[in-house]
Amino acid sequence: MTRQFNTVGIVGLGTMGAGIAEVLARTGITVVAVDVDEAGLARGRGHLDHSTDRAVAGGKLSTAERDATLGRISYATSLDALAGVDLVVEAVPERIELKAAVFAELDRICGPDTVFASNTSSLSITEIGVHTGRPGKVVGLHFFNPAPVLKLVEVIRTVVTEPDVVTDVVAFAEGLGKTPVVIGDRAGFIANALLFGYLNHAVRMYESRYATREDLDAAMRYGCGYPMGPLAVLDLIGLDTAYEILDTMYHQSRNRLHAPAPLLKQMITAGLLGRKSGRGFYTYDGPDSPVVVPDVLTPVTSAEGDAAREVQRVGVIGTGTMATGIVEVFAKRGYDVVLRARSEDKAAAAVGKVRKSLEKAVSRGKLAAEDRDAALARVTPVVDFADLADCDLVVEAVAEELSIKKAVFQALDEVCKPGAVLATTTSSLPVIECAAATARPGDVVGLHFFNPAQVMKLVEVVETISTSADVVATARRVCLNLGKVPVHCGDRAGFIVNALLFPYLNDAVKMLEAHYASADDIDNAMKVGCSLPMGPFELLDVVGLDVSLAIERTLYLEFREAGFAPAPLLEHLVKAGRLGRKTGKGFRDYAA
Repeated sequence: MTRQFNTVGIVGLGTMGAGIAEVLARTGITVVAVDVDEAGLARGRGHLDHSTDRAVAGGKLSTAERDATLGRISYATSLDALAGVDLVVEAVPERIELKAAVFAELDRICGPDTVFASNTSSLSITEIGVHTGRPGKVVGLHFFNPAPVLKLVEVIRTVVTEPDVVTDVVAFAEGLGKTPVVIGDRAGFIANALLFGYLNHAVRMYESRYATREDLDAAMRYGCGYPMGPLAVLDLIGLDTAYEILDTMYHQSRNRLHAPAPLLKQMITAGLLGRKSGRGFYTYDGPDSPVVVPDVLTPVTSAEGDAAREVQRVGVIGTGTMATGIVEVFAKRGYDVVLRARSEDKAAAAVGKVRKSLEKAVSRGKLAAEDRDAALARVTPVVDFADLADCDLVVEAVAEELSIKKAVFQALDEVCKPGAVLATTTSSLPVIECAAATARPGDVVGLHFFNPAQVMKLVEVVETISTSADVVATARRVCLNLGKVPVHCGDRAGFIVNALLFPYLNDAVKMLEAHYASADDIDNAMKVGCSLPMGPFELLDVVGLDVSLAIERTLYLEFREAGFAPAPLLEHLVKAGRLGRKTGKGFRDYAA
């Protein structure tokens, strides 16, 4: 039988402490909440009232249940009130000296069997525990914000934590309706160790003016299906909290990717802490508000469409999945499309793929039969490059090999009319290399569609140092006409999405390689704790481990960042032919 924790103390009634208190009280547990003074208790009560009122309004709690929940919580300004509790959860600010002092005092006050847990998101549980006479009864119990909503709880054991204590705390977390994962004591644990490197990288991108805050956030939302963009997430977490977590991680890992971006410190000094202060990367309509309001950095709608070139006839080169998806997208939106293939058989097969996709849309009720027929009628299959001569825009979607792409652009340069926009869909190769293969580099732009192009909203518009302003404007207008979300960035490896996504995936592989956590626990932590649509290993198996390795190598060669070097485990799996779902074996085995 596991031990029951019937009365639980909470130390610190900030956003997290109040959220944890609510979770406990809603499941019938008696809670003793302690904060430093009456003002702190009042703020905590405010958090609880607001959260439970919202739960009532949303139909998740009845008025009687809310009253019963709040009735289970008592309040005090002295730790002495915790003398009789079974478990204490500490949720004070992320400062080791403060937490150490709290635990030392709790050790004096509480009975010898009381279990101590810290909600720290990054500090060492071992270092906290040594300030007590019971380090074997000290664990990490890391809830995620908002605690009443998010299911993940990281249970952190140290080298001296008693096994029975871990078992009891895991059962306790499960009794709260949470999903616990048990891990060792290292900075960031699972979720934050993976999340904050990614967030920090996004800040560095913004700091270098590589992309706007809106485009960075839109790229990850529409390109990866993330619920929030990285800068919006930082505003939600709090920039000061994020800085402390990154700084702690850096001092333990000495990984430069964890060193807080200088912009974070500057913003904190200026009082721009995120939602809680009403301003961070975005401006909000008041402190603690989620409502973003326009500010001086908000993009204004310009008359760039006036400068854009006219596009009516579009050429698409290639017969693969991406090429046929792009053909379908343009044809459905009323553009005349010339599909160029290397042979008549390949051209016919490519049109067949477009037809099959359109027919599937009709069968699902997403497209009318007459619209299918009209779209197909706009597609002209060709074999000769010369047939692209009258196209206003040509999109290259051939294999990701630079020599092949350069040969295509040389051919286009010879046949396309003056003023035609030439675009490449490359996801990782330098766009300027394609541009340099022509005598018209100003007309060349990157248009990185995401797969499947018919479904995914995002298009990265990649501008080289040679791309003309009206070509960028043309690319943007075309994307908008297609119903896509264009984001703008410069011509460097990975653009926005892959440059942010693949270092995070690589970090997950390194975590698995170090035997810190299982693939299942890591995937669950990121899905449940961070609300991501897929865990890193699920995603790697879908993308293909060989494709992922190639992108990671490209990023490493471009930035020469030690942290970007592909994890040896990924290299070994690729060499062994375990490439993911397409081979039936990757990080997991799949049924035939």
